[in-house]
Amino acid sequence: MSARTKARKRALDVLYVADIRGLPIADVFADESLRAAERPERSSSWGYAADIITGVNDHLDEIDELIETYAQGWTIQRMPVLDRAIVRIGIWEILHNDEVPTVVAISEAVESATVLSTEDSAGFVNGLLARIAQLAE
Repeated sequence: MSARTKARKRALDVLYVADIRGLPIADVFADESLRAAERPERSSSWGYAADIITGVNDHLDEIDELIETYAQGWTIQRMPVLDRAIVRIGIWEILHNDEVPTVVAISEAVESATVLSTEDSAGFVNGLLARIAQLAE
């Protein structure tokens, strides 16, 4: 597993915990940053995870508006929490991280949904991120 894939998983964990517990992303991020500092052997993935978490938090209103607009038949609150976190990461990478090609951002999000979420999640994530990627072009 690449360092960036591990970083996405770590960011996903933080976003998921914040959403499930109803806590601000910044608070969960601060707690996880303290844990990360205590585990230097995991530092290779923490830098990019921190970038993702901070980026999603900084652009959360914009990201959630895009989800609400383009998730056909789904409100953001009706969406499974895990899928919501996966899509938030994917949208941030597509729109705000020029270092990650769009196709890679979508592929990583779909893989996360395939491995971690429901049977229908991968198709949903792929379709939603593809629509948003088309807008970004």
